[in-house]
Amino acid sequence: MQADFFQQTSKVFTVSELTRSIRGTLETKFGAVWVQGEISNYKLHPSGHQYFTLKDQRAQIACVIWRDTMAPLRQPLADGAQVQVYGTVTVFEAQGKYQLRVDILQPRGLGLLQAKFEALKRKLEAEGLFAPEPKQPLPKFPRRIGIVTSPSGAAIRDILNVLRRRAPWLQILINPVRVQGVGAAQEIAVAIRELATPNKNWSPLDVIVVTRGGGSIEDLWEFNEEIVARAIFNSVVPIVSAVGHEIDFTICDFVADLRAPTPSAAAELIVPDIADLRRHLDNCVRALGRELFNRLRNAQQRLDHARETLRRCLSHKIDGYKRGLAHITAALQARNPARELMMRRNRFIDLHRRLIACPGRLLESARHHFQRIEGILRVLGPDATLRRGYSITMNERGKIIRTIAAVRPKMKIRTRVSDGEFGSEAL
Repeated sequence: MQADFFQQTSKVFTVSELTRSIRGTLETKFGAVWVQGEISNYKLHPSGHQYFTLKDQRAQIACVIWRDTMAPLRQPLADGAQVQVYGTVTVFEAQGKYQLRVDILQPRGLGLLQAKFEALKRKLEAEGLFAPEPKQPLPKFPRRIGIVTSPSGAAIRDILNVLRRRAPWLQILINPVRVQGVGAAQEIAVAIRELATPNKNWSPLDVIVVTRGGGSIEDLWEFNEEIVARAIFNSVVPIVSAVGHEIDFTICDFVADLRAPTPSAAAELIVPDIADLRRHLDNCVRALGRELFNRLRNAQQRLDHARETLRRCLSHKIDGYKRGLAHITAALQARNPARELMMRRNRFIDLHRRLIACPGRLLESARHHFQRIEGILRVLGPDATLRRGYSITMNERGKIIRTIAAVRPKMKIRTRVSDGEFGSEAL
């Protein structure tokens, strides 16, 4: 017997090999499981990882939640909390202990609906339905909105009361649906598609509100259905989700372009308050009045300054013109035409008197001057020279010949003597 036993267990494992083999068996055998129990020995590590023990009356198992596995919980974990966890059975090889790696944690009693919610949430998030890029901005001043909800619920009354108070100009189109029960999700999805698609019965909407009052997870479940989420995502009209109370979250909230904590809050988010608009308008009017007053005052100051500048310029110009006029007047007075005429007339009279008196005297003086010049000419003139035996020889053109060089052979010449002229030819 002992020999057979040793033959059956001839392979010797290292501790690491055996632990790894056990880990592989556990992970293959159990995979992901739901486990419920009470938390004890809870510890939040500085790294962000969470460690605790999940126990019941007879057993316990170590659990770990890695830092990036889950979103922060509404209420921090603490010893004594009754919870349900979803995770994978594995082995912490360094200590040789099996443990549960937790992916989902919820208060005990939520059951499979919460698991279904988490599973659908992960699926749609992976597909990009929650991404911020496709989300549409809401118009600042919507004129027409649609509401998808029960016509008899408190949510529609709350929304209408707020909208009538804040935006009495708003046109509201209600598409009534059931918000709970079998088939309600299909009705909600169809109602969203109808309002998002314009037809001959109504003009295009600016915003669609999907809403209902608060309740349990079972009451709100229709808004966690995939068909509703995809109808919201595919809508060309911005959609506001206002399902339940502030602490309630549905898949609609993650897909919608805007999540409102309550139906009343949705109404406050999608339209401005007319009282605020009036106050803002009054402030704008006052600001505009102040601006206009300031501009008018500044313009008046500039006008006064321009008027004063113009007055000074005109005064300077007028003074200049006055000085010029005075100069011209003085010049004109200095050369007064009447005075000039009188002076010229007196001068003319004097000249006339002198002219009358001068001819005889001037004529006698001119005669004496002529006789004197005539006597000089008789003595010194050419004729006197000729009478003394001299002659004047000229060429054919009448030019006086003064040197022998000016004479050519056979040249016709003329000679003037005291009593006439005669011609000859040079040898």
